Amino acid sequence: MKNKILLCVLLFFSALSAKSKNLELYSPDKEIKLVFTLSDKIKYDLFSKDQLLLKDNSMQLMLESKVLGENPRLRKMKRRTVDEEIKPVVPFKYAVVQNHYNELELNFKDFSVIVRAFNDGFAYRFVTSEKDSVNVVGEKFEVNFPDDYLLHMQQPDSFKTAYEEPYTHLSSKKWTSDSRMATLPFLIDTRKSCKILISEADLADYPCMFLKGTDNNGIHGVFPAVPLAYGENGDRDLTILKTADYIARTKGSRNFPWRYFVVAQTDAQLVENTMTCRLSGSSEIKETSWIQPGQVAWEWWSGALPYGPDVNFVAGCNLDTYKYYIDFAAKHHIPYILMDEGWAKTTFDPYTPNPDVNLHELIRYGKEKNVGIILWLTWLATENNFDLFKTFSGWGVKGVKIDFMNRSDQWMVNFYERVAREAAKHHLLVDFHGAFKPAGLEYRYPNVLSYEGVRGMEQMEGCVPDNTLYLPFMRNAVGPMDYTPGAMISMQPELYAAMRPNAASIGTRAYQLALYVLCESGLQMLSDSPTQYARNTDCTRFITQVPVVWDETRVLEAKVGEYVVVAKRKGDRWFIGGITNNSEKVREFKVNLDFLNAGKAYRMTAFEDGINADRQAMDYRCVSADVTKGEELTLRLVRNGGFAAVIE
Repeated sequence: MKNKILLCVLLFFSALSAKSKNLELYSPDKEIKLVFTLSDKIKYDLFSKDQLLLKDNSMQLMLESKVLGENPRLRKMKRRTVDEEIKPVVPFKYAVVQNHYNELELNFKDFSVIVRAFNDGFAYRFVTSEKDSVNVVGEKFEVNFPDDYLLHMQQPDSFKTAYEEPYTHLSSKKWTSDSRMATLPFLIDTRKSCKILISEADLADYPCMFLKGTDNNGIHGVFPAVPLAYGENGDRDLTILKTADYIARTKGSRNFPWRYFVVAQTDAQLVENTMTCRLSGSSEIKETSWIQPGQVAWEWWSGALPYGPDVNFVAGCNLDTYKYYIDFAAKHHIPYILMDEGWAKTTFDPYTPNPDVNLHELIRYGKEKNVGIILWLTWLATENNFDLFKTFSGWGVKGVKIDFMNRSDQWMVNFYERVAREAAKHHLLVDFHGAFKPAGLEYRYPNVLSYEGVRGMEQMEGCVPDNTLYLPFMRNAVGPMDYTPGAMISMQPELYAAMRPNAASIGTRAYQLALYVLCESGLQMLSDSPTQYARNTDCTRFITQVPVVWDETRVLEAKVGEYVVVAKRKGDRWFIGGITNNSEKVREFKVNLDFLNAGKAYRMTAFEDGINADRQAMDYRCVSADVTKGEELTLRLVRNGGFAAVIE
């Protein structure tokens, strides 16, 4: 009894002491410091190398009955250090991810706040212990800047968004409360020592967070409300007629999503970061051998109209055309084809195939050729026919591409998880389009291999390198991204004039090849026509040998919005991919091959911009050379140009 009383007294004075002084949490390398103050709010400052980066930031969770974090009284706190290895089922960047952090757990009445400090950033989350379900009416996520920072963001007009807006770039002091909000991920350039990437992880049964500017050089979080009533709106959407006065109705005892901040001393660290992986739950699928990432031959972008001496049929959405795609995939060892809109008789009914397609014959033919079939669907058709996963699996379909969600409220976040779980039950892969950014579901359900949520090549002339050069540092830095590369018709932006079925991309041919190394996606599209790939055999040979999962990633050169050069390893082969923006000057990089093994001879096959590629984007050179460890390569990239290589 005396020991219990003594323990209570010690905890009481510990709490009083914590109330009266600052609480500090350091990263393992001591470079990042968080200083917490418990006053009328839970407040904190962020330092990196003793430089103040974010100040007077605060957090609260507003329930219908009370505000967690208002006048907080600390009961106890715990500290621990974790240093472990994570081996993702689908390794988008690394086969092994090091997870090293110091953790501070602050325990209050009915809730806790857990904070983790990593060498490359920090994260926090609320944990509640209410007995019954609760209505969350809001969450206070407030961050303030000590100086005028440069902000990089996507700005939709409303919560209804496919996350495909071009990036905008604003001074933090000019982003006011009247300005359009922004999606996550969100990048802050302190204009001094580092950059800060904000996103979220382990998102479940809760809406996505958006950000708005304040009128005092800061940002705060905003959230879509729970939908209560809908109206019809065509074959792929519903109109929200009424919303609740809360953002989530959820379990009272639960972990809430992580709010995380990657603090990058170099731009390369943004590309290499694995924060979403480190903060997400482990796989809920026990047996995962059936989850096979891979490349996909896709017909929509090029209009499904192959031509040439071996095309002796009327091309289009029909049996002969899809068999042609299967033959192409089989020839190049591409494991999947994607059948986009048109394979079904109507977009409302996923059980009745278009009779011109003869889906069941295609599934049989694909199996014979070792090529699996992935089917496109709207989210609305999926929701209205949720037993389709069992049906598709019975047919022999390998996966689904689900499109046009364009929302990220609590109901829609839960829809993603229901899809992932049901698809996993029937061994189906998932690619989400019209989607919000990855936030951890892909680690709990690794059959989720990609998300769109990106301004990719479907935007045609609206997909420009000046915008794409932010993706490795922002959108692809938080998770897999279905950018849909693979164009064999390349143009400089001022000369763009193309339409399906002669679709084209902006950027040089070498730029387009480099995207296969740069873009992380568990399902990587070959977007152009088999006809174009047959005419460009050297490029096709390179593309189809690029892996979609990796053992190791190293960034060799990087500057946000301007250029990036990355080396990635799978087994004993290395691939290099580099791209640059619309800068008028030719960029040259000296790249050291110190990542190769000593004493081994390597052969490099490289694709580089041709001498006239700054005007004729189709101009490229394919060169081969013997290389060794420590050798220095000179990369020359023209405007909107690139470099791609395999070293083996």
